[in-house]
Amino acid sequence: MSDSNDTDYQGPIIVFDAMCVLCSANAQFVLRHDHTGRFRLASMQNETGARLYRRCGIDPANPNSMIIVDGETVLRDSDALLAIYAGLGWPWKALALLRLVPRMVRNPVYRWLARNRYRLFGRRETCWLPTPEQADRIL
Repeated sequence: MSDSNDTDYQGPIIVFDAMCVLCSANAQFVLRHDHTGRFRLASMQNETGARLYRRCGIDPANPNSMIIVDGETVLRDSDALLAIYAGLGWPWKALALLRLVPRMVRNPVYRWLARNRYRLFGRRETCWLPTPEQADRIL
């Protein structure tokens, strides 16, 4: 994933859908509970997020997964979600135990939720925006 803007992509960077109510709530949750500032976020609606999706072979206009990009490493589907909670520390780290559930079971559930996220949770009229205190964590 080499690019002339590699310094922009020092991760881990969570790329998410800022129009999705569930995805935005998860982004806010991460910002609230990531006390060490480990994660940065980029929405698929901005150029950085769209570029990261394209570099991973995902259409930013119709993504099928949230991703985490950390240098050359890309996590998607349930692996990305579980990596977020593992990276937040206790008590959220306990959710990483769901990695014991085989991918062939957890990924279809994740993908079904991702495909139906607007119908199940709603779509925002405008992209979610961070508070001024959170702005430095958003790409």
